[in-house]
Amino acid sequence: MKKVLLQGRDICKSFAQNGETIPILNKVNMEVYEGDFTVIMGASGAGKSTLLYALSGMDSITSGEIEYRGKRISGLTEKEMARIRAKEFGFVFQQTHLVSNLTLFENIVVAGYVGGGRPRDVQQRASELLSRMHVDGAKDRLPSQTSGGEAQRAAIARAMIQGPGLIFADEPTGALNKSNSEEVLNLLSTLNSDGQSLLMVTHDVRAAIRGNRILYLEDGKILDEFTLPVYSAADARQRETQTTQWLSSLRW
Repeated sequence: MKKVLLQGRDICKSFAQNGETIPILNKVNMEVYEGDFTVIMGASGAGKSTLLYALSGMDSITSGEIEYRGKRISGLTEKEMARIRAKEFGFVFQQTHLVSNLTLFENIVVAGYVGGGRPRDVQQRASELLSRMHVDGAKDRLPSQTSGGEAQRAAIARAMIQGPGLIFADEPTGALNKSNSEEVLNLLSTLNSDGQSLLMVTHDVRAAIRGNRILYLEDGKILDEFTLPVYSAADARQRETQTTQWLSSLRW
């Protein structure tokens, strides 16, 4: 039986606009299991990114509970939540958010220092991750001197520097061309096959099929879910067909 890594119970998120309360998330109940590659899909405006940020503690919730490894994290102070994010969570966004005046290597080691790692250990792990992400040849370049794919792969290395329990990815291939997207998705699939847990938001079916579990969000609620075997490139076309058919049944 799979172990629950992250759990949300009755998560609600709303904001006030012109005297009205606008709901974004409406009593979302979901689990992320250890070792899974979980994907969140849905139409634009469904609340996908809002849910991701809420689960990671980057955004507050209006009501409900969120637990990580069986401990409640919703309601923690920002300082307490920041410690958890630094130690337990890795983040990959559509835009890399790399520091422009630091090299790729420096961007990664700085993230390692934030978690209190020893300089020698952090630098060694950063070098290993850059090699693993196939971007070690660009480690001394500034982000502006690299391709979009190289920068995103460096961002994944940065997300991995603390050995996180869970990586949150928000449209990680949204700003990349097809070849760079495939490289990034291949890396994420490899990380997952090595045991890394991932939670990814995407609108791209080719990205979604990398997951083994896809949740469909509509109007702030989980409408349905679709499960797949662990990703295999040999089955990619079949996975895409099956996933597209499932999405079509939901009027996606």
